[in-house]
Amino acid sequence: MTQQTCILIGAPVDSGKQRRGCLMGPDAYRTAGLVESLEELGHRVIDQGDVTRAEKSLTAPDAKIHYWSETIAWTEALADAAEAAMQKGLPIFLGGDHSLAAGTVTGVARYANAQNRPQFVLWLDAHSDYHTPTSTDSGNLHGTPLAYFTGREGFEGFPKVKQPIPQENVCIIGLRSVDTAEREALMASQIHRHDMREIDESGIAKPLAAFLKRVAEANGLLHVSLDVDFLDPSVAPAVGTTVPGGATVREAHLVMEMLHDSGLMTSLDLVELNPFLDERGRTATLMVDLAASSLGRKIFDRPTRSHL
Repeated sequence: MTQQTCILIGAPVDSGKQRRGCLMGPDAYRTAGLVESLEELGHRVIDQGDVTRAEKSLTAPDAKIHYWSETIAWTEALADAAEAAMQKGLPIFLGGDHSLAAGTVTGVARYANAQNRPQFVLWLDAHSDYHTPTSTDSGNLHGTPLAYFTGREGFEGFPKVKQPIPQENVCIIGLRSVDTAEREALMASQIHRHDMREIDESGIAKPLAAFLKRVAEANGLLHVSLDVDFLDPSVAPAVGTTVPGGATVREAHLVMEMLHDSGLMTSLDLVELNPFLDERGRTATLMVDLAASSLGRKIFDRPTRSHL
């Protein structure tokens, strides 16, 4: 197995929604043994600590939008951190709610552009997060990052996306909760999208293998954004956006094992973990195990968890 330099970057972002708790996510991953799990696989791990943001005072385009200035500040800080980390190794961003991906994907895409290589994104999530600030009913910006980094309008005040991710370079797997406005926008897009019915009917390996083939043929860089709610809440309860019918533990491990086998993943988000909602750390532990699978842990290497 090829040794990687894994750069851990805490992203205690809690501005993407109103329910607080995701700011505790980075420390929960550390407590659940992420560093030790990766080092046991032979990887070099550098924990850069948590990113901090500047203070901003900007007016949101609509009064319904929550924490506009705070989310913009996080996007700026994380984009810079992501671009810098790509020069050192494989960054793993410890979230934090999913609005952080507005920054992480922007940053890795800047690096990809400097290397004259295309950036691809694998979005593992129950939701598409394809709202714009004008289409969202909730005003929660964790439902908008995919729209932002693919270049949709409505994000005035955010860092300008100079290298928007082409729609055809995005693949969403695990969909099972999509609002009407998002559904219409997705249907009109070239984004590859696979809901849980398709996975039930055809399996999770087929759409993932097809996407990885496209990444490899394009010599692309691959950012993976893993949301806790990609998983079924029966196995991963520590998330404020639970949607029944998610991926099983085995389906999730298969995805991560295939990513490792492909050798294509160049950056990773672990997002939406709310330790306040967890049960004896079981969700944090599962997310750490999935990260380990993406970096080479095999089935027969997996530890027994007495509390799961």
